[in-house]
Formats: sequence, structure tokens, C-alpha cells
Amino acid sequence: MRKFLAIVGREWRAYFFSPLAYVILAAFLLMNGMIFSAIVAFLNTPGAPKGQALPFLFTNTYFWIFNLFVVPIITMRLFAEERKSGTIETLLTSPISETTVVLGKFTGALLFFLTLWAPTIVYVLILRSQTPIDLGPVAAGYLAIALIGAYFLSIGTFASTLTKNQIVAAILAFAMLIPVFSAGLLESLSNDPGKRDTLGYLNLWDHMEEFSRGVVDTRRIVYYLSATAFFLFLTTVTLSAKKETP
Repeated sequence: MRKFLAIVGREWRAYFFSPLAYVILAAFLLMNGMIFSAIVAFLNTPGAPKGQALPFLFTNTYFWIFNLFVVPIITMRLFAEERKSGTIETLLTSPISETTVVLGKFTGALLFFLTLWAPTIVYVLILRSQTPIDLGPVAAGYLAIALIGAYFLSIGTFASTLTKNQIVAAILAFAMLIPVFSAGLLESLSNDPGKRDTLGYLNLWDHMEEFSRGVVDTRRIVYYLSATAFFLFLTTVTLSAKKETP
């Protein structure tokens, strides 16, 4: 456990040693702040649909687009940088299992991802000072953000083991995320009931809509946790294969 926590701390701190982390954080908060302000202004106009601002914040299109670009940037350095610098050999030959290394790096990336979202708690405090808020949907929305973030990050972590080039790793992660993200669109285009049911199970848009309304379906949780575990397993297998390759 001590070795795992050491890797987690090392990875989380490493993000803040680079100016890129602060650029991502600033851009993320600026965009979210602008969207939040626009949503609040819209809901205050006469004739606007009734609804709380935070569910709109969790389900708007920019939320998905920004995550599609942010996650590959967060994960691109995890293993690609280690392979390029040659430090991956030292890490893999130390008395630490590949699983511990993968989980430690992934957890460090997830903590940074959650760090990006942590300041948005201020939005909840602002809204609570002005109007009553049902905290159930808010908590469910943040749970969905953590689950979807973990899923996306696991894909990016796997992509980072496939190349020594960070830019290539980011492009690979983005390419892998597009089909995952597009399941909702494919569902609307399919006429086959069986395919529609399958694609509906994978539809992230619908999942986030449910969570933002406070509906926590255990099937969604199982899907995200199992998919995340699958890609982390692939990452471990790939890392082990590269370790055994002379």
C-alpha cells in the first residue's frame, strides 16, 4: 500500500510541475464558469423551463467535448513519457508489480481530474445561498463525473502504453474515446431493436441525464467500473509484455 500511495502522490504532483496543468485548470474553470453563468442567466429569463442550473451544467454538449480533449492530455504522459526517457525500465525492475504501477498512475491521473472539478463545488454554495437545492441530484451528478472520468482515463492510460510519443498517445486516446462517446448517436440511427438496446446501455448521454436527475442505476455503475477495470487490465498486460520484450 505504501508503494502504491507513493506512486499516486508522485503522479499527482507531477502534473503541477508542468505549466500545461495550470493551462488545463484555467481553461477548464473558465469554460465551466462561462457555461454556468449562461445557464443561470437563461433560467432567469421569463418563460425559461424550470430546472436547476447544475443538471444543465452536467449535461451540456461542452461538458462532453471538453472532456474528450482534456482526458487524452491528462493521460498522454503517464507511460509514454516514462518510455521515452527510459525510466520505465527502472520502474518495472523495481520490487513493484505492474498492477501496482498501473493502478498508482491511473489513480494519480484520476485525482488530478477530480481536482479540476473540485472548484465547481463553489457553484453549489452560490446557488444554495440564493435558492433551496436538492443535493441528491447534485451528488449523483458528481458521482457520474467520477465514474465517467475514470472510464475515460482508463482508456487514455491504456493508449499511453502503446507509444513513446505523448502526442501520438493523446491522439490514440481521443480516437478510442470517439466510439464510446458516439454510442448515443448510433442508437438513434439504428433500426434494429437489439442493437438499440445494446447501444442504449452504452449511451453516456442518457446515463448522465439520469444521474443529473438523481437516478442512480446500479447497471450504470457496474458498466463504468467493469469497463474501467477492463482497460486497466489491458494496460497491465501490455506493460508486462513490454517488460518481457528484450
